[in-house]
Amino acid sequence: MAVLRLHLKNGSKVYTLFKKMTLVGKDETNDVVIPDPLIGEVHANILFDGKDFSIRSTEGKNIIYVNGRRKSKANLNFNDKIKIGDFEMEFLDKVEKKEKREVSREDDYRKLIRVSKKILSDYDLPNLLENLMDSVIEITGANKGFLILLEGDDMSIKVARNLNKENIAEAVSQVSDSIISRVIKTKKPLMISDALKHDEFSKSKSVMALKLTSVMCVPLLDRGTLIGLIYVGNSSIKGLFVKHTLDMLTVFSSIASLVVRNALLLNMLKVDNKALHEKLEKTKFGDIVGSCKGMQQVFRTVSKIAPTDISILVTGETGTGKELIAREIHRRSQRKDKPFVAVNMGAIPENLMESELFGHVKGAFTGASATRKGRFEVAHGGTIFLDEIGEVPVNIQIKLLRVLQEKVITKVGSNKVEKVDVRILAATNRNLEEEIENNNFREDLYYRINVVNLVLPPLRERGDDVIVIAKYLLNRFRKEFEVNLRGFSRDGKEAIMKYPWPGNVREMENKIKRAVVLCDKTTIGPEDLGITKDSFQEIKPLSQAREDFSKQYILEVLEKNNGNRTKTARDLGVDPRTIFRYLEKGLE
Repeated sequence: MAVLRLHLKNGSKVYTLFKKMTLVGKDETNDVVIPDPLIGEVHANILFDGKDFSIRSTEGKNIIYVNGRRKSKANLNFNDKIKIGDFEMEFLDKVEKKEKREVSREDDYRKLIRVSKKILSDYDLPNLLENLMDSVIEITGANKGFLILLEGDDMSIKVARNLNKENIAEAVSQVSDSIISRVIKTKKPLMISDALKHDEFSKSKSVMALKLTSVMCVPLLDRGTLIGLIYVGNSSIKGLFVKHTLDMLTVFSSIASLVVRNALLLNMLKVDNKALHEKLEKTKFGDIVGSCKGMQQVFRTVSKIAPTDISILVTGETGTGKELIAREIHRRSQRKDKPFVAVNMGAIPENLMESELFGHVKGAFTGASATRKGRFEVAHGGTIFLDEIGEVPVNIQIKLLRVLQEKVITKVGSNKVEKVDVRILAATNRNLEEEIENNNFREDLYYRINVVNLVLPPLRERGDDVIVIAKYLLNRFRKEFEVNLRGFSRDGKEAIMKYPWPGNVREMENKIKRAVVLCDKTTIGPEDLGITKDSFQEIKPLSQAREDFSKQYILEVLEKNNGNRTKTARDLGVDPRTIFRYLEKGLE
């Protein structure tokens, strides 16, 4: 292979000529850099047509001497001497192996640094991939290159470029399936000097059709996982690529893998965020996300009742977002510019509850060193949210009833009655009707706070909302902890959908926060969320689900009919023997 030896003041430097066009000049972006400030930025081009080499000045004023004669263009023969400015070069067909290896490495490192800076200059995915392939063609001397990325189980050609930095039409027909398959299978770089005479690939239909000669193909790996390939070739020059070219492309592929992975991640996050934002805009109700039938019914009810002053009881399992609903009601009410005071009744000791709610005067009890406002007085003009109202002892329930009926409070240690203007919203995860039957909750207070009952469905009954909420939380924690995660893996999404979420949104929030902090992969899987298949919600066969529902429904109607089996059978329109059969199952 032809080389060019440049004589410098402190030695010489050798350049391998393997490209169709080699740029010569003082600018460091050239293939051959001559450190003479008086010559042109790109002073000359050395051209190769697959058989012969020639040299041409890029402009008429650029001076070139070949064997002592001034030329604007000339064919080159081995051992010709070329002079540009104050520097002389020799056009040779070979150099000593040691010198060639050392110079090639130095030249390779310079190229790698230059092209690395280039591809890192633009993180827009299409531009980055094109810059990357232009750089690959530059450092290898190939006349065409392809960047192929893995999409699921399929490989897709994302960039197809030639020596002139032009996109190649019908790129799929320009690559060899057999060579690509080999690299996908082994995950190892492959170099072929003459594919048409290669023992393994010479009979490949794609190799014969393309008349392939020099080919290199290297994998793009992300922590051992194949994400794509770089494929370069030249159909006119046999033996174009040598071992150090493959080594250099392999090193470059490591840089490229990192850059491509980050660019894909960034692009995926942009696309995912856009889709999530659009989904949230359609399903968001204030700070609450919900598109399922149950939540949409809640939103419609809130829109109607929020502007009024009626009392509302919000019920649902722990972690379903009862306080979020209460805050949204306040935001949409006439009291939105006044205080919103949230009180967790279950967190207040019984002996302090009256003082917390209604306040106390100085000296009312030991430690009461000053008069203090209670939560109702703080909420004057606004809204008070009594969470876990089922935890309130009966003696305090009487005082709450008075506030609801008469709109007055009395501080602990005082006889003075004070007016308060508050709207009361309450919430519980208990069945208050059962508490009333057990004499743990006053019936008159229940009807006062339960003018409208909002029932929040558990997360496991909210369908696609589960994934939307999970993505929303992931996006929030990703920003908070400044980590790069592409999202949930396919198994991760399946686990999120099948897990019953007994702690609802609050549990999901904790699991995703933990996963974001501890996950060492690019996607979050079931193991990162702490979800195993044993904890998945059981999916019964339809026949079993129908049977279970029928049994439960019959038992409920039987209870409403005070155990009268004949009346139950008549109400349900079934034979009485059916009631007996299901009753026996219920007792099993």
